[in-house]
Amino acid sequence: MYVQPAQGCPGGQLQLGSMSKQTESSQADQLRLLPQVDRLSAELDGAAPHALKVQAARRAVAGAGAAVRDGRPAPSFEDLVQIAQSLLHKQQRLGLGPVINATGVLLHTNLGRAPLSADALEAVQEVSRGYSNLEFDLTRGKRGSRYEHCAGTLTTLTGAGAALVVNNNAAAVLLALAGLCAGGEVIISRGELIEIGGEFRIPEIMTQSGAVMREVGTTNRTHLRDYENALNENTAAILRVHPSNYEVTGFTASVPAWELAKLAKRHGRRFINDVGSGLLSRQIGAVAPAWLSKEPSVTHAVKEGADLVTFSGDKLLGGPQAGIIVGTLEAVARLRRIPWLRTFRTDKTALAALDATLTAYLRGEPELLPLWRMALASAESVAERARQLASTLSQSPAEIQVTEGSSTTGGGSAPGSRIPTALLRVEPADTGSRQIADRLLAHDPPVVGRIEDAAVIVDLRTVQPHEDAVVGAALVEALGER
Repeated sequence: MYVQPAQGCPGGQLQLGSMSKQTESSQADQLRLLPQVDRLSAELDGAAPHALKVQAARRAVAGAGAAVRDGRPAPSFEDLVQIAQSLLHKQQRLGLGPVINATGVLLHTNLGRAPLSADALEAVQEVSRGYSNLEFDLTRGKRGSRYEHCAGTLTTLTGAGAALVVNNNAAAVLLALAGLCAGGEVIISRGELIEIGGEFRIPEIMTQSGAVMREVGTTNRTHLRDYENALNENTAAILRVHPSNYEVTGFTASVPAWELAKLAKRHGRRFINDVGSGLLSRQIGAVAPAWLSKEPSVTHAVKEGADLVTFSGDKLLGGPQAGIIVGTLEAVARLRRIPWLRTFRTDKTALAALDATLTAYLRGEPELLPLWRMALASAESVAERARQLASTLSQSPAEIQVTEGSSTTGGGSAPGSRIPTALLRVEPADTGSRQIADRLLAHDPPVVGRIEDAAVIVDLRTVQPHEDAVVGAALVEALGER
């Protein structure tokens, strides 16, 4: 390797030490010129909290310092303001906020599952703006129980003897097992040893409850005799679990819930039926959607004779996050006495929203809930909205089509369901679909669609009609002009 001698250096030798000192001196000068955090934060958006502005400014200055030490030039003050402003915007977007769901997944777990009705939102406001009778009995003027709220409505709707509301269905299942089966064996089909989001696994829940799991049958086929052969003096209950987010098709066999209830009763054991999705009835108003034909309903599960039936409030019930347990008076009473119950209790806002949601069913108007209003919309009505939206994109550099497609329930409900719908297919001419999807996510409010092949797909079934114009504006902005 040949190194050109430095000019003016004695003996033609390269003065590496001098150059290193000059570089260090230059870096030190640039670092000293970086602005103070307070000065930079003062230039940021005045509407943001001061603490967030200071944090964004500190990160921007730290990043500039790191760049200088890596040998890159320091950004100008104006550039630093833009960098800090961008960091501040990202910080604010990381908080919980509304998004527009254009995925066509009705109960999108990542997007908060079922939207609440206007009545539910009003009920939440009413109990939140002041004090409430959460744990106060107005008839006796004494302390009451939060577990009384919604219980009467649930027993009326389901035909069960008693009801209990906890914070989610995982808690409901765990509580049922801990309250009725701790120390005993629980028989379950191998085809129901599910894992759902967050690595919630039935075998691990069984262990935590103190019950001993007794697996029977195979993944795809379990018969009544399998349960019969597993019954012994240590058996506490038979458990049936909703498959949630998958279905097994083909060469399969399973035992109807009524047969399991009958078997358990004949042997003096309990039967717990986790129906999961919270579908009260397959008849929604005047409609019985075909895509719900295989989904177990709560009312039917109660009639089949289960001691306890567990389900979610924020799935096909169409309400807030909650775990609901209905069943016999004696079984539910035992659960109320478990110390664990306090760790699973719901707050006043969830109970208020749930009560308003259940009232819609009592009035015989479930189709007025946002979930069912979206789910029951005809494919043609969705297509008409999609065509109107497509007309606003005529000047955008993209191929725009309205095509047939399918929406789905999601959220671990009615796995495999396909609801006929219309899709707006947007294939950008000179930009990747991923980039367009990212721009939609950066919009305010963010628009969440899906990508298929080289196109961005928008399913307006899960978009509120008044949000169509917002989706159109976001697409125009993301695609740009021809």
